[in-house]
Amino acid sequence: MNGKSALGALLVVLGGLMVLKFLGVSFGWIIGLLMPFILIGLGVVGLKNNSKVIGGIMIVIGAFMLLPKVAGIITLLVAIGVIVWGVSMFKREKRV
Repeated sequence: MNGKSALGALLVVLGGLMVLKFLGVSFGWIIGLLMPFILIGLGVVGLKNNSKVIGGIMIVIGAFMLLPKVAGIITLLVAIGVIVWGVSMFKREKRV
């Protein structure tokens, strides 16, 4: 796919999203979830193309954008870890 085809495809997608929003269908939450991954991916591409500063900045921005979205999952994993740690302490006391 050359540059003009890619630009044409991007314009078609953007126009389609605008029409869907006009009709009352919104994909904002999907775009909000994908944007950090897109930035991280572009940062990785930048790092591979020897643009370490730009690539690093894009990865950091993407990670900061992604952090609030995964904070609930991280909190859940920490809670499960604390529970497992507490149960293991109970089992350790019974052996002594």
